[in-house]
Amino acid sequence: MKKSKLLFFSIVVALAGFLFGFDTVVISGADKQLQEFWQSSDLFHGLVVMSTALWGTVVGALFGYIPTNRLGRKKTLISIGLLFFVSALGSALVSNSYVFALFRFIGGLGIGVSTVVAPAYVSEIAPAKDRGKLVAMYQFNIVFGILMAYISNYFLKDIGANAWRFMLGIEAIPAIIYALLVLKIPESPRWLIEYKNDKNKAIEILKTIVPKEDIEKEISEIENKNVIESSKDNIYMKKFRVPLMLAFFIAFFNQLSGINAFLYYAPRIFELAGLEESTSFLSSIGIGLVNLVFTLIGIALIDKFGRKKLMYIGSLGYIVSLALVTLAFAFNWSGLSIPLFFFVFIAAHAVGQGAVIWVFISEVFPTKLRAAGQSFGASVHWILAACIPAFIPFLFSKIGPAVVFGFFCFMMILQLIWVRFKMPETKGKSLEDLASKLSNN
Repeated sequence: MKKSKLLFFSIVVALAGFLFGFDTVVISGADKQLQEFWQSSDLFHGLVVMSTALWGTVVGALFGYIPTNRLGRKKTLISIGLLFFVSALGSALVSNSYVFALFRFIGGLGIGVSTVVAPAYVSEIAPAKDRGKLVAMYQFNIVFGILMAYISNYFLKDIGANAWRFMLGIEAIPAIIYALLVLKIPESPRWLIEYKNDKNKAIEILKTIVPKEDIEKEISEIENKNVIESSKDNIYMKKFRVPLMLAFFIAFFNQLSGINAFLYYAPRIFELAGLEESTSFLSSIGIGLVNLVFTLIGIALIDKFGRKKLMYIGSLGYIVSLALVTLAFAFNWSGLSIPLFFFVFIAAHAVGQGAVIWVFISEVFPTKLRAAGQSFGASVHWILAACIPAFIPFLFSKIGPAVVFGFFCFMMILQLIWVRFKMPETKGKSLEDLASKLSNN
């Protein structure tokens, strides 16, 4: 019973990832229609129409820790669903490019805040032995949302010149369902103790998700850690330099793989490779399926193999696949070779960075600073995610895709070196134990 409730709470919160994935990728299907609709240049299209949501994500990630700490994890999660609902309806109904960008920005806020609060919440209710796969369900829902967006785009693409309105507006349905489901979850016990000093309410919630014999130990660990932590602590203090840099580099390398650039422009990239429009949309669905399958594999392995080993596997897969994509564009290889190489790229991402990033960042900071640390890591991730896709149409036309993907390949070689020498293993350790080891207390 306790395990089923824990699983239910984790799944509901992780559904924020579904909205994240759907919102991030649904724009790829509308990409060319939107550029034709507003007759915009490549630079305006990339910077304003396509990437405004990502700048909203940056703002949401930067400041998401404020409502997460002050309002609580639950209220913040409810607000995410409402932001996505407003964004989806607004984006579908407007006819001005700047107003469209504003509503996409609102959706971006939802994504950014979700990357702060959802992994933090699940990591705080999950037992150490299952924490990896429970937090990674957030990533599973991201890729499930991505797949559903690709499928939705494929079936809606031929309904007329305004197909993009339906592509973007349909997200309002899962957004409101999510907000209603979050009403059924409890507040995080760790947040109640740390920020409300409400031990009784925390114990009441722990009784529903933790075996009776473990409750006292759980409360003791939280309270002991709370005594050590100072209310004046912040993540930029010298003693938190190690977790800060760990969060920075895993987020930095995540985006320097080129993953968001590819997800945003998958149909465009496949058309550059010589595929017809219909085939490029079908290939995008294939990307979504590969992403889903290998994310499931990553989730199944993360608590068994550990975070570091999955990063090794992912890094090597990135290097091989990106090298092949670079060569394919450089030497004009035709046919299905580029989609196949991208399938390998997506598989490597799903097993490695995709499965690990949100789990890892949620583990390396102390409870009182977890939301701020999650916010920092998510901000690095989303600033890069906003900058890189914004310039992809311009870079493809000026220097060509071979140079762009060759650069991403080189960055993944650097990631492999970082994993080997700097990344610690976090599997199976309590959050309080990790905080003590990684912070110089």
